[in-house]
Amino acid sequence: MPQVKCKICKTEFYVKPYHLKIGYGKYCSRDCQYIGRRKGKYVTCDICNKEIWKTPKALKSSKSGKFFCGRSCQTKWRNKNFSGDKHPNWQGGEHRQYRSFMLQGHKKQICKLCGLKDKRVLVVHHLNSNRKNNDLDNLIWLCCNCHYLVHHYNVKCK
Repeated sequence: MPQVKCKICKTEFYVKPYHLKIGYGKYCSRDCQYIGRRKGKYVTCDICNKEIWKTPKALKSSKSGKFFCGRSCQTKWRNKNFSGDKHPNWQGGEHRQYRSFMLQGHKKQICKLCGLKDKRVLVVHHLNSNRKNNDLDNLIWLCCNCHYLVHHYNVKCK
């Protein structure tokens, strides 16, 4: 009776002599056989340090060399490393921050034309149409609808 040790869990089990002769009898069960044939390795997530399994293809195809347990961790990493001036589409931030200038200037968030107070639909309008002129005297709040009317139907701001 040939007894053989499993390559994975090291338990002894019986194997028919013929099976040994043709190369079988390496694993005690299908679970151990699956683990023995599986390629890849465990790596840690770069954000939460959770241990995750990656296949050889996934290990090879990582452009950054970083690995993540899911989309949420990958998004946290991307937002930290590719936001603001680090983003390839960055066009300079100083002349595009007029909304924050208005909020710092303590102007009431009310549409100048219709008086709407819903902050979700308010946008900043430049009175002289020069986006680089961010003086508080040149900026007013308009709702999206009134902003469209000002630009497309030449409605005058008060």
